[in-house]
Amino acid sequence: MPINYQEIYTRIKEIGAGARERRRTLDERRAKARDLLAAYSSELDVLRSKVDSAKQADSNTRCALPINESLASHYPPPDSVIQAILIAADGSQINPDRHAAIQFCVVNVGAIQMKLNSGETPEIFTDTELLYGDDLLPNGFPMSDGMVALKRDLAERTKLDELSKGLQGSVVTFTDGPIELWGAKGEDANSYEAIVQKYLGVLSRLQGRGVITAGYVDKPSADLVVRLLEIASADNEQIQKMREFHPLRGVSDRWLYGEHNNPLLPPGHRSAVFGIQSTSEKKYTGILSLHFFYLNVGTEGHPWPVRVEIPKWVADDKSKLDLLHGVLVEQCRMMGSKPYPYLLHRAHETAVVKMEEKQQIEQMLAMELRNHGEEMDDISNKSSAKGLSGRASFAKRKS
Repeated sequence: MPINYQEIYTRIKEIGAGARERRRTLDERRAKARDLLAAYSSELDVLRSKVDSAKQADSNTRCALPINESLASHYPPPDSVIQAILIAADGSQINPDRHAAIQFCVVNVGAIQMKLNSGETPEIFTDTELLYGDDLLPNGFPMSDGMVALKRDLAERTKLDELSKGLQGSVVTFTDGPIELWGAKGEDANSYEAIVQKYLGVLSRLQGRGVITAGYVDKPSADLVVRLLEIASADNEQIQKMREFHPLRGVSDRWLYGEHNNPLLPPGHRSAVFGIQSTSEKKYTGILSLHFFYLNVGTEGHPWPVRVEIPKWVADDKSKLDLLHGVLVEQCRMMGSKPYPYLLHRAHETAVVKMEEKQQIEQMLAMELRNHGEEMDDISNKSSAKGLSGRASFAKRKS
């Protein structure tokens, strides 16, 4: 029997027994978060000063940074969005598998471009990159899954840059996930830095053309605003030990802005715009610095707050901010009871690589290599054993 269900059952009963106490603790912390939000909502100078103190104590401090709107403020979308060109991009990948007979990687990007209220059919674009051989050894390091994800993220943004060139009028672009690049920082610093620099070039070109760009984070788990409230409540001694100071542990920004009984954001409304205080400010500087707001794309009685990340040039321009706000609300309404930007959904459908497609690529590559007399490797014994009858599993392979 692969799983000891008796141990699982015992642990589940323990979890259930603690549910009431966990709920009581969480309710207390949530009430405290609400009180802190009300107390500090308009104390922007105080909050910025406290964040600066926390940053001096710990340079890795990550939290929301108030700009010029009170913490509890909310803003409705514009009445309608009449003219704009929308471009959404999403990506997927086949990661290198050292247990396979052939080492290769695929990065696939799908993009959709649509002109609002034109009656024109949206245009679909697909870019597929196959990496093999030395491509998988950047700077001599085997390419990790994290580095592949970075290449995918860069490819998505590069596609937005490419498609937005030469377009007239208002252009709104967006991708799924944070606008900041994540991952692979410690595995291959040189490759990571090279990708970040290319990405900053993409952002600069978008800014130069006045293109609105954003990252859409569905069901966010971050606590950027809650962490700001924790910093606000800390005394001088606690500020020096912020890594251990978590009086609101378990409270999320998503709950704060979308609590079902009393959401801070009515349907369609956005929150204040915040800066992001983090170590990334050393890379995303000036007009490229990172900002965000929360947006309730749900309906009355069914709030659904999402986080929208934007660069400073969008945050600073109210007309651009309003246009993005209105576009995202309308896009999400197109998906009915499961709000999500319609074009991002279409881009994902275009980009996703199915298992049969992976197998077909592998077969085509193997055939071509054999035709040219190139030496072929065998699959690992570990992989062969997992393929035996009764040994298959869904466990992720260990490196």
